[in-house]
Amino acid sequence: MLLLGIDVGTSSIKVSVVNAETQTSVASAQFPESESAIISPKPGWAEQSPDTWWNDVQQAILKAHSSKKYNPADIVAIGIAYQMHGLVLIDKDQSAIRNSIIWCDSRAVETGEKAFHAIGENKCLSRLLNSPGNFTASKLAWVKDNEPQNYSRISKVMLPGDFIAMKLTGQVNTSVSALSEGVFWDFKSEELSLDVFKHFDFDKELIPAVEPVFSNHGTLSQSAAKLLGLKAGIPVTYKAGDQPNNALSLNVLEPGEVAATAGTSGVIYGVTDQLFYDPQSRVNSFAHVNYESGKQRLGVLLCINGTGILNSWTKNTMASGLSYKQMDEQAKKIAVGSDGLTVLPFGNGAERMLGNRILGAHFQNIDLNLHSAAHLFRAVQEGIAFAFRYGIDIMRENGMNPKVIRAGKANLFFSDVFIQSFVNATGTPLELYESDGSVGAAIGAGLGAGIYSNGKQAFMKLKPLRYVEPDQTSQYDSLYEDWKQFLDLHLEKSKSSE
Repeated sequence: MLLLGIDVGTSSIKVSVVNAETQTSVASAQFPESESAIISPKPGWAEQSPDTWWNDVQQAILKAHSSKKYNPADIVAIGIAYQMHGLVLIDKDQSAIRNSIIWCDSRAVETGEKAFHAIGENKCLSRLLNSPGNFTASKLAWVKDNEPQNYSRISKVMLPGDFIAMKLTGQVNTSVSALSEGVFWDFKSEELSLDVFKHFDFDKELIPAVEPVFSNHGTLSQSAAKLLGLKAGIPVTYKAGDQPNNALSLNVLEPGEVAATAGTSGVIYGVTDQLFYDPQSRVNSFAHVNYESGKQRLGVLLCINGTGILNSWTKNTMASGLSYKQMDEQAKKIAVGSDGLTVLPFGNGAERMLGNRILGAHFQNIDLNLHSAAHLFRAVQEGIAFAFRYGIDIMRENGMNPKVIRAGKANLFFSDVFIQSFVNATGTPLELYESDGSVGAAIGAGLGAGIYSNGKQAFMKLKPLRYVEPDQTSQYDSLYEDWKQFLDLHLEKSKSSE
């Protein structure tokens, strides 16, 4: 009995076929091999084509089939993880009306800020648990105000994973978790937010049917089955945003448990049973995958847009054809602190933890007689680790104190330099697991299909690969204070220019 997990990432689509009994991947594939482009018509804008996602899903699944490591007829359920906060608009024929405005797009910041004040800051924070910011609802309002012809054609509004599920099944639905990440959901009344819909003058008919995360979201259509080399009728039994899904894949389901990722963006995701909000909305709370009325499980999410994307930019522009592993080997030869070279990694749109400011990436103290490419490779990873420390300190201000952080051995967590920098900068032990988003989506499908009765059963085979404790915290604390002074300088410049 096999489970298919699909991870709709920003950089690519990844799929995994998982043996339900052993809970291990028997085959996986990624498409495209190189990183997908982000379309940026204007500075601060970021879009991708939903139809390209669907094409890449097809190619990734067919590529996995070509491994001949399993029989596609044995797949019994499908799960989907997806990049959060993206806006997808479809017409009455279920066709995408425009490119998706994705998570790191900054065009709706002003729209969300006006809504925050108009609705009332206390009401937004206590009921939505967030400022509307530049989340999905604000992006929809931007389309309404700036592209009325597109807005008039909308049949339904959805998140990226809802779109892929629709292409698989022909069914259009969403979940409370998805609506909460779009800031459409009122946690106190447990329904669509009257305040948001009234302020933006949205019609509630734009929202699809709401289903539990773990449920039947439709079955694979004959046409999709033919395209994918699968049997028709396979149910899609799980849909979740990439960060809740990453937490699920690491068995982070109960209050006090914390997960991390460091891909294109960097995230710390902690679970609480309280209606948690940060008064400045620098970290954000959403319904977790196991959220239920009467049994609140919320994910408190710290997102840093500029993490892995900076490492990727460094590789593509300055690494002369080196692999990430080779970059890491060079960085290891440089002393902690990179001989004074300091990096702010904030070059990928508005950063929520910095008050939705677009700060840009910055490099300081470059010594042309001292610093080499290897210094840069190390300084970039240290700067990203310090950005994590900055965000975790915000979470600590709000009463969340991680005792240990779990992460999949992927992306920046492949790097020994980054792992060393992360645990010492944050002062928090790290557990590393063999896990990724597509495997988590497959396990989620097993839970949704009832193959596993609970999380404990679904993750009984999950064992840590490595446990890393801090061992140089005093040195990193000193370096962090220097880094923070550099950040504060640019924050002051940003405030003075407003």
